[in-house]
Amino acid sequence: MKRFIPGEIMTLTVKREMPFGYVLTNGMEEVLLHKSEANTTLAVDDEATVFLYHDHDGRLCATMKMPKITNNRYDWVEVVDVVPRLGVFVDIGISKDLLVSIDDLPPLRSLWPKRGDQLYCSLKTDKRGRLLARLADEETMKQIAVSAPESAFNQNIRGRVYRVIKVGAFLISYVGYLGFVHESQWRNAPRLGEAVEGRIIAVKEDGTVNVSLLPRKHESIDEDAAAIYAYLESRGGAMPYHDKSDPTDIQARFHMSKAAFKRALGRLMKEGKVYQENGWTYKKE
Repeated sequence: MKRFIPGEIMTLTVKREMPFGYVLTNGMEEVLLHKSEANTTLAVDDEATVFLYHDHDGRLCATMKMPKITNNRYDWVEVVDVVPRLGVFVDIGISKDLLVSIDDLPPLRSLWPKRGDQLYCSLKTDKRGRLLARLADEETMKQIAVSAPESAFNQNIRGRVYRVIKVGAFLISYVGYLGFVHESQWRNAPRLGEAVEGRIIAVKEDGTVNVSLLPRKHESIDEDAAAIYAYLESRGGAMPYHDKSDPTDIQARFHMSKAAFKRALGRLMKEGKVYQENGWTYKKE
């Protein structure tokens, strides 16, 4: 007989019924199936297919609710809570949410998943005997990936971040392409589990892609122009920035390069929305 292992699905036999649940056995061990976790009425000697996990008191128990993930099965699960001292909790489809340990999350808290983000996980038991959610590693992601064709170059891509490192982030697209985003190709670092949109800037020989999360130039000009104009309005229609301003000052205020600033400012001037005078930019009334 196979011993009880938290995180696995097993078919067990009802040994006896109690007022609040059923005692199940594999012939060697016993485990409690609470009646609130049973999806049907059982009798002695009936078989029940259950998932084994630890309740909130750390006791091994059973449920007939089937989880999305097990020790041997991966799937996307949603982040439902963030606890800074512990990690993040994910909904696996049973009454108890499971922890992705702080030890498996990025060192920078800003790169942790937020509620509603999704992580590709299975389950594991740590050295303390706790059942935890396990983040998929690179080899696991390769098993579900598909190769990108050369024709994917310059196409838009939508996907989810499954790993972050110091110089970039890895994502898998909704069609299965594995992609890498270098830190130079975003304005704000994407967090683990975040859904992102970008464009493919290179298709590599191994079928993976390089991705940029920066908008295309015409989209960037529109966004940058809107940001500049909004800042101008917030200052009553005048700001001490112009096309000769220091690049460091522009980057610090607008989070864009001087070249991008000049293109966007030029767009606003061409549209007759602003003008420059004595080192300042003014909104046209």
